Amino acid sequence: MDGWTAPSAIERELYGAKARGDWAAYLDVLARAELFLPQSRAQVDAEPQQARFHPGPGGASLAVYTRGMLPAPTDGTVFLRQSLAWFANAWDAGDPAHLAVNPGSPSEAYLTTTPADRDRWRAHWDAAPAWGLTPGAVHALHTGGALHGPVAHGLAVGAHLAVSNGEFWNALAYHGTGYTRERERLRKAWGITGREGWLDVLHRMLGAEIVSPVWEFALRVRRVLASDFAGPVDVEHWRHAAETGLRRSAERSAEPQLTPDGVTVAQPRPAAEVEGEIAGVRRLIGRITRYEQRFRADGLLPEDGWVRSVEGWDHGRASQMARWGVGTRYGSIDEAERAVLRASGAARETYRSWEEFSAGYLLGRCLHFDEEEFGEWYATSLATHLTLTTDPASPWVHIPWR
Repeated sequence: MDGWTAPSAIERELYGAKARGDWAAYLDVLARAELFLPQSRAQVDAEPQQARFHPGPGGASLAVYTRGMLPAPTDGTVFLRQSLAWFANAWDAGDPAHLAVNPGSPSEAYLTTTPADRDRWRAHWDAAPAWGLTPGAVHALHTGGALHGPVAHGLAVGAHLAVSNGEFWNALAYHGTGYTRERERLRKAWGITGREGWLDVLHRMLGAEIVSPVWEFALRVRRVLASDFAGPVDVEHWRHAAETGLRRSAERSAEPQLTPDGVTVAQPRPAAEVEGEIAGVRRLIGRITRYEQRFRADGLLPEDGWVRSVEGWDHGRASQMARWGVGTRYGSIDEAERAVLRASGAARETYRSWEEFSAGYLLGRCLHFDEEEFGEWYATSLATHLTLTTDPASPWVHIPWR
């Protein structure tokens, strides 16, 4: 169809194969694609492990959609992600005569469902090199997703997770890996099982309240020193300044406080507790310094660069958490849009470029997960950073930071 812009590469490939009349190629593409089956949300909530076939008018076909063709989420209908092989195995003699792929679109096809047809589906599935969007690559919606402007900037703040997970970076009307899998993701990773839990975590991320305040304290001390001395900060000077700040804080906490009820005499903190805190921060500064050395060697930071803040780890996760709320139906698209705009604003207040933001995001992630092993956590984060800062398809390449 002249003038039609396919939402993503999968729909473009399906349309091209159909236009050529190359149905073997069409099935090759379909075997690589995630297929989303519409379901009644009430039924799925009642029986999460059960997928039902709901034939269209007349009962002659069952509709499924590729990821780029999914409609905006609604309260009543949800989608379950399945493969072509799953449909081949789940079909029986009483099911519809056709599998309707992306009905109503230029990439649509009505596939017959005889046993011989389903054998062909399995053969194409067996030959497929991969399934779903490739993790680590940039994937975008070319229709139905913001590509420019403030919302796109906020979505791009969450691009680290979108790229590493193999998702469209700019999908605000988000379905992810399907309703039940998205709910399981939030339950396992965050303990979120409902709207209140989602809102609580999202708001704390937007306020950068989940990243460790100790990490941010150490980095803030260095920011102040760098501002005062307008140059590189020696590590021992940094450690000494952090120690001095912690001792002063401990002394202030022991001073009498004037309150509406009178003078409150505070108890001084145990010396061992204060000394333990100081020792911990000194070790932390050493860890940060070693990560930054590796960041410079790997091109994450310029030769004289350093990380301003780790708040970006929360900002980036907030952008993605907003979308996860849409996929789980814990939040609305309007709420997600407001959240990604706030994540964008918070990130731009803290950092001066995509590269600075990414380094802060990565340092937070590494301090939490990597334990200076420079293993898979570090390697995947580095690869995602390099992709986002160099790939011509990356939003960071074509969306200005400010």
